[in-house]
Amino acid sequence: MSGSNLQPQTFFDKVWDEHVVTMLGQDTALVQIDRLVLHELSGSQAVRALDEAHRTPDSRAQVFTVIEHLISTRPGRGPLDSVSVSGPAMIGGTRAASKKWGFHFIDYDDPRQGIAHVVALELGIALPGSTYVCCDSHTSTVGAIGAVAWGIGASEAEHCLATQTLAQAKPQTMRVNFEGELPLGVYAKDMILALIGKIGANGGIGYAVEYAGSTVRSLPMDGRATLCNMAIEFQAKYGFVAPDDITIDYLKGRDYAPQGALWDQAAAHWVSMRSDEGAKFDKEVHIDCSQLKPQVTWGTSPEQVMQIDALVPDPSLQLDVQSRLEAERALEYMQLKPGMSLLGLPIDVAYIGSCTNARLSDLRAAAEILKGRKISPNVQAICVPGSTPVKRAAEAEGLDRIFIDAGFEWHESACGNCGHIGDNRFANLRTISTTNRNFKGRQGPNTRTHLASPATVAASALAGRITDAVKD
Repeated sequence: MSGSNLQPQTFFDKVWDEHVVTMLGQDTALVQIDRLVLHELSGSQAVRALDEAHRTPDSRAQVFTVIEHLISTRPGRGPLDSVSVSGPAMIGGTRAASKKWGFHFIDYDDPRQGIAHVVALELGIALPGSTYVCCDSHTSTVGAIGAVAWGIGASEAEHCLATQTLAQAKPQTMRVNFEGELPLGVYAKDMILALIGKIGANGGIGYAVEYAGSTVRSLPMDGRATLCNMAIEFQAKYGFVAPDDITIDYLKGRDYAPQGALWDQAAAHWVSMRSDEGAKFDKEVHIDCSQLKPQVTWGTSPEQVMQIDALVPDPSLQLDVQSRLEAERALEYMQLKPGMSLLGLPIDVAYIGSCTNARLSDLRAAAEILKGRKISPNVQAICVPGSTPVKRAAEAEGLDRIFIDAGFEWHESACGNCGHIGDNRFANLRTISTTNRNFKGRQGPNTRTHLASPATVAASALAGRITDAVKD
């Protein structure tokens, strides 16, 4: 139980109660924000707006800035290199504002640099039981260590800079129970795609989602981050795993984690915050992971997904009219037909990167498949590590040579081609990607993106077609 409260509480309820400054209405509270992370895209707008309003940051020590959204991933990049026309101004503006206000700043050439959500975990910027916000929809990634984290817009970031608080309506709670041992060739990416396929792209609206169950308890931090990253893809604002021994072991000694005696106190408190036995959730979902197969999307939403050996569904069988129309439009855009198999479908691009699946374990899984082999001559293949520390660790293990020898391009860390920010390299091409979104034009004009795990992407790059990594 939490404090004197006699009712069993969920992890989310405990974190929420610890951060309420005051109630603003029956269901809305002013919430204390422990960490604010800004990148050079929308973050630069927030800092500029604050400056123009002649206001100053309330708590500079709690603000972190990262160059990762617009900076180029090409080897040998410079301080203002970007594929976006507005990129250099935004990068320069964020750099200048960070220096002016004394924020914790991680520049493009900093050895700690990387995608914000990857860096936040690596450095211990986000901690269990903390509130954490960033100007990016995939901020819930850092829920992997038990932070309550969510994405905000530039205007909310400005308010947070000025007050270190935000007004929030308390959501309902959902627990997703993943049970069973993962089969060979099935990963966290397959788990989250299967969940979205089951409950739909709107299944998380109004919920704070706790991932639980024996499968989640056995996942390392990288896998948990993948689950939490894609909470927003089923419209859940928050996705997290309650802290446990894996969390504590992962965070110990991180740059911004407590040290010495404070560490022992913090670790004990974090573990005590897990959901109480008997705590009631507003919704429960169950997934049997022992029966999962590799997943791949066929449409323009993560909910339009199927196991890799299934057939493209027939929209006419959809009972809901809107779902039928969306499926028809998706098939037209993706240039697919009902009853087709995705296995054997030719691809033009294989992309490994993003805050979803570009951590060291992801690169290892792909490299294991690529080692000693060559990609199809018809495929352009790119690997963008999720952070500079991930890149350096991969290079220390020789993974970069495996990728390069196989025919992959080996890039510097940043968001890269996860989203289209001006680089038309993938225009009109079919891509299989470890990223998190596949809507029309996400990776470039008329780019047709299939979401999958790093292992599936690597195997598909070798074959030149969508391929099951285990059976190929």
